[in-house]
Amino acid sequence: MEVILMERIAKLGQMGDMVRVKDGYARNFLLPGGKALRATAANKARFETQRAQLETRNLELKSEASAVAETLNGQVFVIIRQAGETGHLYGSVSPRDIAEIVTAGGFSANRNQIVLAAPIKSIGLHEVPVHLHPEVVATITVNVARSPAEAERQAAGEEVNVVEEATMDDLGLEVGAALADAGGSLGDR
Repeated sequence: MEVILMERIAKLGQMGDMVRVKDGYARNFLLPGGKALRATAANKARFETQRAQLETRNLELKSEASAVAETLNGQVFVIIRQAGETGHLYGSVSPRDIAEIVTAGGFSANRNQIVLAAPIKSIGLHEVPVHLHPEVVATITVNVARSPAEAERQAAGEEVNVVEEATMDDLGLEVGAALADAGGSLGDR
């Protein structure tokens, strides 16, 4: 299906480009979202008459998104979750969770703007891109921790999900010393 893009779409084209896409992609994503129009003669004429208005509106939205990105860039948001000793979460942190915490922090964001390759499943500091506009991306840090105190320690740079393990040599020396003490006291009787 051939469509006219109403806004910039990553890996597809700029506003006003006529592109050929698969029918399902157009019917299920581009057309219902208002991101494209079918490339008919009537729609081409309608787009050309509205082109100046659409470009002006796009520039306004881009400048607003750039202003928000300046304040949002580098912000740290803390999410408290239950996790095991090794730092693996019992659940996960999804884009919806991040959008809620960003909105609670005073910024407007929805889950479609949060881009995660996969849900976050471990405690620690995670860099997350936020797409405020097709051409504007801000990066935030999500601090996933078990408690607020642990979040502060992580923010200070401390590694909190390290499990201290004793080596066999350490255990052997302790057990050997204990047996020597026990054996010495048995021989005295």
